[in-house]
Amino acid sequence: MENALVLIVEDEPEIAEILEAYFVREGFRTVSAGDGPTGLAHHLRLKPDLVILDVKLPGLDGYEVLATVRRRGDTPVIMVTALAEDLDKLLALRVGADDYVVKPFNPLEVVARAKAVLRRTTGSGTRRTLRVGPLHIDPEAYAATVEGQQETTVLELTRTEFRLLAHMAASPGRVFERSELIDACLPESEAMDRTVDSHVSKLRRKLAAAGADRVLTGVRGVGYKLSGSHA
Repeated sequence: MENALVLIVEDEPEIAEILEAYFVREGFRTVSAGDGPTGLAHHLRLKPDLVILDVKLPGLDGYEVLATVRRRGDTPVIMVTALAEDLDKLLALRVGADDYVVKPFNPLEVVARAKAVLRRTTGSGTRRTLRVGPLHIDPEAYAATVEGQQETTVLELTRTEFRLLAHMAASPGRVFERSELIDACLPESEAMDRTVDSHVSKLRRKLAAAGADRVLTGVRGVGYKLSGSHA
């Protein structure tokens, strides 16, 4: 659950900033959008683990956004509404929301509900391990190893290096643009393309030293990708 990416779609900046601060404090990554179309664009591009979705949004309202998210897959969604009427709550759940909260809310409660939804939707008794070639990545434990013919090497990675590795490992073979890696792995910073290049360069050196020098490659003028089998 730690390092999970939470997409917050909320048109009130103060509320979005408060939610982001609480989620980051609990070990989550966050990205925010102030309207429906931007929220859908982030969802398609970043593939978040959970969406916090306000009902009243410019462009497309929360129900329209939720309907599109559901057509795309099963990303968990918690609806946020300023209306406490049961009709709104039932409608949200009927069209596919996993839970709802009513404004004004306690941010700690939202985070607690998010954790509960993630436990319920991902399975509380299983731990997801990502495998790309000789790489084994445990997102919950923040652990990454390289399996060699004779020994297994534990990678000593910084938090940012691990985020980059785990994010790319979730979609092996896919090319990730630098801007996408910034949004997904360094959303709280003012990072630029060359910052990503620096982190990836250090990560590649550590992979090479562990015998996985061909797993992480650059695509000239575009970005980076992890290549290998994915179990």
